[in-house]
Amino acid sequence: MNRYVSIAARALLLIGLLVARSYYHQWLLRWGWNPLPVELLVGFAIFALSANLVMVLLIWLYRKSKGIARGQADNVVSGLQNIYYLLLGLATIVVVLGFLGVAPDELFTSLSIVAAAIAIVSKDFISEIISGMIISFSKEISIGDYIKIGNHKGKIIDLNISKIVFLNEDDDIIYIPNTTVFNSEIINYTRKQIKRVNIEFEVDLKAVKNIEALEADLIETVRDYHEHIQPGSFALKIVDIKKDSVSLKFQYILNQINRELEQDIRRKTVRRVVNYVKKNLNAAASVAAKVTA
Repeated sequence: MNRYVSIAARALLLIGLLVARSYYHQWLLRWGWNPLPVELLVGFAIFALSANLVMVLLIWLYRKSKGIARGQADNVVSGLQNIYYLLLGLATIVVVLGFLGVAPDELFTSLSIVAAAIAIVSKDFISEIISGMIISFSKEISIGDYIKIGNHKGKIIDLNISKIVFLNEDDDIIYIPNTTVFNSEIINYTRKQIKRVNIEFEVDLKAVKNIEALEADLIETVRDYHEHIQPGSFALKIVDIKKDSVSLKFQYILNQINRELEQDIRRKTVRRVVNYVKKNLNAAASVAAKVTA
């Protein structure tokens, strides 16, 4: 209800400003005041309110058509908000130039000069804005997607005008520049057709008596999660064999993407591998000690 009251108040204020705009000029001249500052401020307020109401309407129509609840956002919602903030910034520049005494017929030229100067001074920031606009309206990544960018893996929680807000697996909030995202290779786990999970680890050769036995042990370790995993999708693969160690990859396919469940299984599997290795190394050491004795 408060939201609708706020929108109604903005609409009434806009109507009041539009009506007053037809009369205040002659009032100010009658009182001997310079009408230019008031015209600039009123014009800015009318533009800001109009743009805001248009943005709110478009977002409301979009959410209604997509069935998105109020308070939730996706790429399109974030993109519309970013466009509004960008237009508001440009309008602010126009008002500042007006206060500096730039005549209307010189405004376009002045804006061109200012835009060129801003582009030179802040080209990196402009690149961030452009990249952010492209990302916001693209279908490659969306808010809520679980992705990997570089060494970061986690969930996108927001797309703003210059950065992507990223929640990693340690629940740390990371801000990644849009240009970095735009120019990086991205793995989008949410869009994967096959929900395959890989757990890679390296163990000492002395700690692995039998690959098949280790595979069976790991499958048994995650028995409590078998209802969430496709039957027959378990596999323990040898990735690389070194002089004293072997790199292994334990794989399985989830019925549906669930990051919390995946982390639980990963945590339990890794702990089991550590205990398995420790147990076998201790056993090997005991055998070696008996032989020596």
